[in-house]
Amino acid sequence: MTTPFHPEQLRPLLAELSRSPGESGPAVLAYQSFYGLDMSQHAGVQARLGRMHVADYEIAVQGWWPDQPRATLLVLHGYYDHMGLYRHVIDWALSMNFAVLSCDLPGHGLSSGPRASIDDFAEYQTVLKALLDQARRLDLPQPWHLLGQSTGGAIVLDHLLNGPPDTEIGEAILLAPLVRPCSWKMSHLTYRLVGPFVRALPRRFSANSGDEAFLTFLQHHDLLQPRELPSRWVGALARWIPRIEKASPSRYRPIIVQGEQDNTVDWRHNLQVLEKKFDKPEVLRLPEARHHLVNETEALRQRYFDFLRERLT
Repeated sequence: MTTPFHPEQLRPLLAELSRSPGESGPAVLAYQSFYGLDMSQHAGVQARLGRMHVADYEIAVQGWWPDQPRATLLVLHGYYDHMGLYRHVIDWALSMNFAVLSCDLPGHGLSSGPRASIDDFAEYQTVLKALLDQARRLDLPQPWHLLGQSTGGAIVLDHLLNGPPDTEIGEAILLAPLVRPCSWKMSHLTYRLVGPFVRALPRRFSANSGDEAFLTFLQHHDLLQPRELPSRWVGALARWIPRIEKASPSRYRPIIVQGEQDNTVDWRHNLQVLEKKFDKPEVLRLPEARHHLVNETEALRQRYFDFLRERLT
C-alpha cells in the first residue's frame, strides 16, 4: 500500500478551522480519503481540517458538522494515535446527529512537537481547554460530550478531577482509560535507572486489537505512527500518576468501557481507582476486548456503541 498524501507537505497548509463552506485542497482531500475521514456516507455532513495555536504548538484540529446537530462530541485520542484512526467513533457520533470536534495531541499526527513526547501532562490540559474554546468559537451545540481513548481518557479524567466545574460538559466517556500502564512498577524502576542516559527506546507494536487488518495497517502503512518511546514522556507520566491517584473525589459520573484482555493499561487497578474517585461511574466490561477499543472488531465496537447510545439518546 502506498499513501497518497505526505504529512510534511500537508502540515504547513493547515489554516485556522472554520465552519464556513469552502473547497479543500488536494492534500487535505487525499488525507481525508486515505483515513476515511470525509464521512461521505452521511448526507449533508461537512468535514473540515485546520489548526489552532496552543502554547508552543501548532495543533491540527478537525470538525464534522451535520446540518442540524443536537449535541457535540469532543474526541481525544490515545498515545501514539492520531485522529486519522478514529473514523469508527466519528461515524457513530454522526449517526447520533452529533457534531464532532477533535485534534491531534502535541507530537502526534499532524500536530507539531517532538514525536510522542511531552514535558508535562499539564500541557494536555492546555490543549483540551483550547479545544473547548474552539467549540465555543464555532458555536457548536451543547451539551459537549467528551470521549477519550487511553491517554485521551486520562486527559478527560484529569479535567474532571482537577479542572474547574464545567456546566457545558455533558457525558464523559472513558475508553480503556490510562491511570497506570501494565507493569508500571518495573517500567518506572527502569526509567529511573536508564532515563537520564537514554533519550528514547524503540517502540514495540503490540496486538492491542482483535482486528488484524488494523494491526497490519498500523505497523506497516500508517506514516503518522511514532517509532520510539521517549523517556521524557515516561517521566511526565511518572509525575502525573500520583496527581491522579491523590486527587479528591469528584461529583462526576463518567461512562467507562474496559476490555478484559487489555495488556496495555493496568485495568484492574485503574477501575479500582476510578470507582473511588467518581460518583458511581457506569462501567461496561468486555471480556473479549483488548486495549484499542476504537479499532476493535466490528462486533465489539457495536456492543459498546449500543451501550453508549442508550445513555446519550
